[in-house]
Order: sequence, then C-alpha cells, then structure tokens
Amino acid sequence: MASNQFNLNSSNGILEKLLKNIRSLVVMVGIAVLAWTAFFQIEPMEVGVIVRFGKYVRTVEPGLNYKIPLIESVYKVAVERQQKMEFGFRTSKAGVRSQYSSEGAIEESLMLTGDLNLADVEWVVQYRIDNPFNYLFKVRNPEVTLRDISESAMRQIVGDRTVNEVITVGRSEISLKLQELIQEICREYSLGVKVEQVVLQDVNPPEQVRDAFNAVNEAEQEKETLINQAKAEYNKVIPKAAGQAKETIQMAEGYATERVNNAKGDVARFNALYTEYIKAPEVTRRRIYLETMGAVLPKLGQKIITDQNGNSVLPLLQMQLSQEKSSQNGQ
Repeated sequence: MASNQFNLNSSNGILEKLLKNIRSLVVMVGIAVLAWTAFFQIEPMEVGVIVRFGKYVRTVEPGLNYKIPLIESVYKVAVERQQKMEFGFRTSKAGVRSQYSSEGAIEESLMLTGDLNLADVEWVVQYRIDNPFNYLFKVRNPEVTLRDISESAMRQIVGDRTVNEVITVGRSEISLKLQELIQEICREYSLGVKVEQVVLQDVNPPEQVRDAFNAVNEAEQEKETLINQAKAEYNKVIPKAAGQAKETIQMAEGYATERVNNAKGDVARFNALYTEYIKAPEVTRRRIYLETMGAVLPKLGQKIITDQNGNSVLPLLQMQLSQEKSSQNGQ
C-alpha cells in the first residue's frame, strides 16, 4: 500500500515537472515569435508606414526598424521606384526585344477627336509615390483611380483637338498638357503621386479606316510639296524681277541727273560767254568763229581753199591727188 502511494506521488511530480517545462518552452517560443515579429527590414527604395490599431503613427526610413508586436502593423511603400501604367497596349514580354499586345485594351485607346474623327491612342504614364500616407489612406484603390484619371484626362485633351493634331503636329503638346492635367487632378484628390513623364507611344487612325487616312495624308503631303515648290519659284523670280526693276529705275534716274547737270553746265557756259561777249563783242565773235571753224574743218575730209577770185586751184588739187597716190602705195 505504501509502495503504491509512493509510485503515485512520483508520477504526479514527474507530470508537474513536465507541464512546467512545457509552459516554459511555450513562453520562450512566444517571446521569440514576438521578438521576431517586432523587428523588420525596409529596403533602400522603400519607406515603412506604421499604423497602430489601424491609425497612422509614423513613417520609418530604410534599414532595420522596430514595431510593437501584435499592436502595430507596417506597410512598405516603394517611394523611389519609378512605376508606369500602359494604356491601349500591354507588355506581354519584357526584355531586349519586348513584345506588346493590344488585346483587351482597345476600349481605353479608342477615342473621339474634336472634329468627330476616331483615333487609336496608346500612351504610358510614368509616376512615383511621393506621399506614402496619402497613397495608402486618402484614396481607395489608388492605382485604379490613377488609371481612371489618366484615361479621362487623355479623352478630354484629345476631344479638344483635330485628328491631324493628335496624330502629327500636336503630339508633344498633348504629352505636356496631359502630364499637367493628371498631376493637377492627383493633387486635388490627395493621391500622393507625382507624375514624372507621359509618353505617347503610337497614335493612329482605327484599323478600319487606316488606308483611307494614309491616302489623305499622302495627298496633303503632295499639296504641301507643290506649295513649297511654288514658293521657291516665287522667291527665285520675284526678287530678280524686283532687282531688275530697281536697276532700271536707278539707271533712268542717273540718266536724268546727267542730262540735268549737262544742261546746267551748258547754261552756265553760255551765261559766261554772254558776259564776255558784252564786254568785247567783236573780239568774242571772232574768237567764237575761229574756235568753231577749228572744230568743224577737221571733220570735212577733202578741202579746197581758194582766194577771192578762184585762182591757184589746180596746183592744190594736184598736191591732194599726189598725196592720195603716195598713201595708197604706202599701203
């Protein structure tokens, strides 16, 4: 009887000791789990947002950080990583030669322009999270909201322009305007997103009318070519004609000036001569006669000079004939 009692007490002691060891092990495991969940690592391009029972408490920087186990939770947000959204297409395989697909995305890329034409617009929005708190708690489903904002803004901008502006000359302007509009709406919504760039990938007419649209574009280009050729010909001919007209006018003005100046000189010379004539009429008249004869006689060729009675003509003629013969023999 005493032996049985001893065995029972011994068994109870072993059981109590085992339970005590199990409790100690559970406590140690619990402490280890709590310690493990209390520390966490934030990557270099991230920040950690700490909430306590769902309420925002603080934001922690990259590195090893601590939170209260079972009370605080952490949300890791990549604030330094540039993210992108694709509209009108999806990247099916990224790499050196990326592959793209527009399957299932035609509805978001097909839109109406201001001149009631259709355009198939594909674009990319590149953004970065600049306010983690707003991104997590101010707007529900921020990525979906950003996608809706981008599509709505693009439809608004395209709806204010013609199809030619959207496809050709207005692409860069549309990109800048779209970036500003998306950023403005994100700021109003407190989305916590900074839009860094908007890139228009491909802007084309719908597949059904693409051939007709290309034909119209070719006609427009041919029209511009002909206009440029006509302007070039105009710029070549008109300035030349204007230069010739100006040259003719200047020659006429020069000729008129010359004639006027010559006339003024003749008048001045005549007035001076008249003044001298008044002083000595006889002398002046004789001098004028002699000067005139000196200028006229060399131009007359053969000359016959006789006296008042007409004598001594033949010897003069013979001298002239002999001079003519000698000049011919000399030749």
